[in-house]
Amino acid sequence: MDVLRGRTAVVTGGSRGIGRGIVERLARDGAEVVFNYAHDREAAEDAVRGAKAAGGLARAVRLDLAEPGAAEELMRTASEESAAGPVAILVNNAAVGFAPTPLDETGEELFDRAMAVNARAAFLTVRYAARFMPEGGRIVNVSTLNTTRPGRGIVPYMMSKGALEQLTAAAAVELGPRGITVNTVSPGATDTDLLRGTNPPGALEMAVGLTPLGRLGLPSDIAAVVAFLVGPDGAWVTGQNLRATGGLG
Repeated sequence: MDVLRGRTAVVTGGSRGIGRGIVERLARDGAEVVFNYAHDREAAEDAVRGAKAAGGLARAVRLDLAEPGAAEELMRTASEESAAGPVAILVNNAAVGFAPTPLDETGEELFDRAMAVNARAAFLTVRYAARFMPEGGRIVNVSTLNTTRPGRGIVPYMMSKGALEQLTAAAAVELGPRGITVNTVSPGATDTDLLRGTNPPGALEMAVGLTPLGRLGLPSDIAAVVAFLVGPDGAWVTGQNLRATGGLG
C-alpha cells in the first residue's frame, strides 16, 4: 500500500516496541519515516532494517527528547533532510517507563524526566507542527489505558499521559481550520520489552484474563490504529481518544 507516499512522518521513540511497530507500518504504507532514539543504536538500526524489510524507508536520529532543543531539532531535521518535504505526519510515541514506585518514594528526578519526555517534548513537536505542518497534516499522540484505569506506583507516568491527552484536545481545536487532525491512541496491555520489564509474569497473565479478546496486544495492533488515523480514511476523525485495548478497560 502506498497511501502515505510522498509524506514525511516523524515518530518519536521509534526504535523499540510500539514505536518500532509504528515506524514499520508507516514505512510500509509509503511514508518517509524519521524517528529518534535516545541510547540504543543497535535497536534503532534494527528498526531501520525492519522498515526496509517492510518495503519502506526509515531513518534514525539519535536525540534524547529530555534535552533542551531536541524535540525541535528532530522536527527540523526531518523537514529539511527528507525528500518528501516538511513533516506531514507526527506520532508522539516516546515515553519514559519505570518500575512501579510508591508515591511516597517517587523522586523529583523521575517525575521531571517523565514530564519532560512524555509531555513537554510532545508539546514542543506539536508546537513546531502548528507553525510549519502543511494543510491536511496528521498528529497522533500515544497515551495509555492507565489514564482511565489507574495503576499503583505510576503517578508521574499517568500525570504526563493525562497532559498529553489534553494537548490532543486543545490542538485539535486550534489546528482543525487547517485540516490538520489531532488524535490520541491509548493502548492497553501491549507485549513489549517495557511491559515485561516493569511487570511480574502474574500481572501479564491477569491482564490477558481481563482482556475480552484474550491476549496481550501487539505493537502491530497499535500501529494499525495509528495508520488509520494518519491515512486518508481518518480525515474526518479529530480530537478523539481511540482506546486500542482489546476490550480491556
